Amino acid sequence: MNDQLKQALDQIADEKGIPPEEILSMIEASLAAAFRKDYGNRDQNIVVEFDPENLSAKVFDVKTVVELVEDPQKEVDVESAQSLQEGAKVGDIIRTEITPQDGAQYGRIAAQTAKQVIIQKLREAERNMQFSDFKAKERTLVSGVVQRIEGDTILVDLGRGTGVLFPSEQIRGERYTLNQRLKVLVLHVEPAQRGPKITLSRSHPDIVRKLFELEVPEIYNGVVEIKAVAREAGSRSKIAVTSTQEGVDPIGACVGQKGTRVQTVMAELGGEKIDIIEWSEDPVKFIANSLSPAKILNVQLDEEEKAANVGVLEDQLSLAIGKAGQNVRLAARLTGWKIDINGEKIEGTPEAVAEEGVAEESAAPTEAPTAE
Repeated sequence: MNDQLKQALDQIADEKGIPPEEILSMIEASLAAAFRKDYGNRDQNIVVEFDPENLSAKVFDVKTVVELVEDPQKEVDVESAQSLQEGAKVGDIIRTEITPQDGAQYGRIAAQTAKQVIIQKLREAERNMQFSDFKAKERTLVSGVVQRIEGDTILVDLGRGTGVLFPSEQIRGERYTLNQRLKVLVLHVEPAQRGPKITLSRSHPDIVRKLFELEVPEIYNGVVEIKAVAREAGSRSKIAVTSTQEGVDPIGACVGQKGTRVQTVMAELGGEKIDIIEWSEDPVKFIANSLSPAKILNVQLDEEEKAANVGVLEDQLSLAIGKAGQNVRLAARLTGWKIDINGEKIEGTPEAVAEEGVAEESAAPTEAPTAE
């Protein structure tokens, strides 16, 4: 390949992230457009083969062999095809070289057309590469920098593209500043005319899962598995974890030494509280664990309704329900069961004994005084 051309191709490939072979195809398409402008017909099916070694090009008029010709610019009948290529049959492709004679040059308008074709195809290829790149990153965590703030909508620079963080995907109460570095979840990517439309999220439950994967090597290696995540962004999350290897404490692995791992995740989420509970195949045990930090007395399941009736001590009732019902609400999302909580008393507790004594005293019959 010509050294100057190779340098130019490599530079464009580095800047745009497009393979050099694809850029050569763009050059061939631009030369075909230029040829149609100066020497051919706009509907003509022109194919150019560009030789990067000596910077020369061959031009071919390409037609498909058919029984009945409907488009003479792109089709040829069998008889005419056989005069050009012996043994031609229906479905064959006939390539006739029509390269201009030596010394023939493209005009100014044709050259401008070729330039526009290359620019257009470079933009299309760059958009396609961006789309493919970010489409492969859907539901993954990426780092970005706050580029612009438009009202409540945040535009985040992701390097080769710009993502949008809509108000509905932001953490409630979180404030953003220009040039602030963020970890965001690529929620979904759609093709658009000016490049891929990238929707980001800071409130999706998966961002908690991905942050723990970054911070906890045991999760990344598959020794510890996150089974479920329930989240109220900006306030509290619950994650259910289990170990796939004996001797590994899944909760301890996620918490880290002196809580360093979970604190790192909490700091990234603006101080959001995170409850880490142990997952169990037994729904009774799983539901009991999910209501942590409350202590559970019993769990009664209704399999048909997928509902659970949970009994707790009365002094644990508010803890099990949580502020504004948050604890039981997150537990229900985490387990997939509808949970009802009832306060109960256990015989033998000081409160139960005291109340029992009061009841017995009030129920004892009074004796009439005896006459002496």
